[in-house]
Amino acid sequence: MTITITAFERSPDGGQGMARDMRVRWALEEVGQPYGVRLLSFKAMKEPAHLALHPFGQIPTYQEGDLALFESGAIVFHIAERHAGLLPDDANARARAITWMFAALNTVEPPIVDREVAEYLEDETWYEQRLPFIDERIRKRLGELSGRLGNADWLDGAFSAGDLLMVTVLRRLEGSGILEKYPNLSAYVARGKARPAYKRAFVAQLAVFTAAPTA
Repeated sequence: MTITITAFERSPDGGQGMARDMRVRWALEEVGQPYGVRLLSFKAMKEPAHLALHPFGQIPTYQEGDLALFESGAIVFHIAERHAGLLPDDANARARAITWMFAALNTVEPPIVDREVAEYLEDETWYEQRLPFIDERIRKRLGELSGRLGNADWLDGAFSAGDLLMVTVLRRLEGSGILEKYPNLSAYVARGKARPAYKRAFVAQLAVFTAAPTA
C-alpha cells in the first residue's frame, strides 16, 4: 500500500525544513519506505476533506490503506514501530528511545515554539519584555540536555527516533544564537543533518518550495 503524507503547498519557512512534514519524510527515508506527498494550500487545510484526516487542520497527515494518522510525533512513532531502523530491538533500549521522543516534543520543543510565536504574533514591546524569560526557559532545557548528551554521538547508544525528533526540534533554534552556546548540541544537530536519509528528505521538501510559483 502506498504511503501518502500531506505538506504545505508553499511552506512558510521558505523550504528550510522546519515544517513538521520534514520529520515524517526523514523517518520514511531512514527506514527505506517510498511515499507520495499531497500538497495543500492554507485554505485546503481548513476544508472538510482535510479536517476528516486532521481535526485541527494542520499538516502533516499520514495515510496508508485504511489507516489515517495525524501529529508528526505519532506518525514517526508508527513508522518506527512498523519498520526496522528507528527503534532498538532490546526492550529496555526501545523504551528509552520512546522516552526521548516524548522528551523532544513535550519538554524541549514547547519553549522553543513559544519563542517563535512571541516573535511573529505578539506586540513588539510585549515581545521584548517576554523574550528574556522565554530564552531562560530554553537555556535551562538546553543545559540539561547538553549535560545528558555529553560527548556521545546520540542520546542513548545508536541513532533512534528519539534523536530524529530531538534534532528537528533543536533545528528550530538555528540562527537565534542560543544553540551555538552549547557546542555538543550544535555538533549533535550537525550529525543528524549529515545523515543521508536527512539529506534526501531535505532535498525533497525544498524541491516543493523552489518549484512553487512566486506569490
